[in-house]
Amino acid sequence: MPAFKTLDDLTDIAGKRVLVRVDLNVPVTDGKVSDTTRIERVAPTIKELSDKGAKVILLAHFGRPKGEPVADQSLSLIAPAVEEVLDQRVAFASDCIGAPAADAIAKMENGDILLLENTRFHKGEEKNDAGFTAELAKNGDIYVNDAFSAAHRAHASTEGLAHHLPAYAGRTMQAELEALEKGLGQPQRPVVAIVGGAKVSTKIDLLSNLVTKVDALVIGGGMANTFIAAQGIDVGKSLCEHDLADTARAIMETAKTAGCAIVLPVDGVVAREFKANAANETVDINAIPADAMMLDVGPKSVELINGWIEKAATLVWNGPLGAFEIAPFDKATVSAAEHAAAQTRAGKLVSVAGGGDTVSALNHAEVADDFSYVSTAGGAFLEWMEGKELPGVAVLTKG
Repeated sequence: MPAFKTLDDLTDIAGKRVLVRVDLNVPVTDGKVSDTTRIERVAPTIKELSDKGAKVILLAHFGRPKGEPVADQSLSLIAPAVEEVLDQRVAFASDCIGAPAADAIAKMENGDILLLENTRFHKGEEKNDAGFTAELAKNGDIYVNDAFSAAHRAHASTEGLAHHLPAYAGRTMQAELEALEKGLGQPQRPVVAIVGGAKVSTKIDLLSNLVTKVDALVIGGGMANTFIAAQGIDVGKSLCEHDLADTARAIMETAKTAGCAIVLPVDGVVAREFKANAANETVDINAIPADAMMLDVGPKSVELINGWIEKAATLVWNGPLGAFEIAPFDKATVSAAEHAAAQTRAGKLVSVAGGGDTVSALNHAEVADDFSYVSTAGGAFLEWMEGKELPGVAVLTKG
């Protein structure tokens, strides 16, 4: 990975206006933030800059207002939660450019924190418009990007600003990039990837890239059914994209050429209805009843997967192995997650996980804190796993 500047490279910043791109796109229920995880992730960067006497000016988006002000997507709703997490006053400006921003910044003392209004209230943000970017740049002397989760978008506040101001990675961005480098950039081998989830169609690029990078690819969740069916096995009423059989076979052929083992379920837990505690049975993979659907991989499969985890020096995980949201179809995901966590705690494994369902699944298994790194970045994490260049990262490594 090319070198990028971090906060360690920032000196004598007292009194400097530092524009910090953060991810404050958090869930809100009844007008209040219901999950502060993303705020907590960026707090170290904000506090470090504030403690060094910088004037910390936060840039963020919230929701999808499509370039127009929308009252229920104003960052003024988020400001109280930011204050609470930081335990420090956070001022708010009613716009991210123009007089409202300039006036609020002019009132700042060293160490103060200011949150500017939703950047996506302007069409120029998502278009990475040069004029809008220049207006944003007027507000700062230095640019820090701490929003890896938005780094796959070439927007004004995630990519454009780095062309106008000295640009640095914040602590969250730094941690993410270092973890990803250990995951697939320059990993310790063997590398095992676990990919689950519902559909192959949403992860074709991901699977195609991984089989050229890892030593073994474990496929679980609904997408495993597509690979199983592609081998001529009847999967009954299981979720399956039969039209992608050729794609599945092509991925398996690419894996064979690359020397990557494809690990598919050898047994499954099946039920006749998709609901919690539905009557179920465990069957071999070639004995799925015609009127049943596979909702989790079975114990033989879990033993197989855990064996691969034991062989691995590095594990990259995206997506659950079964319908983990409903008992008892969470058993495989929980078991494999617990095993990976134990290997990580023992110092035998570097474990990197990410993607919305993955984070939820690891939290459900109560092992998220035991993994080497769990990314909350969603789309950016997936695009990184697909081998795509992330504009918000690439611009930090240039020059």
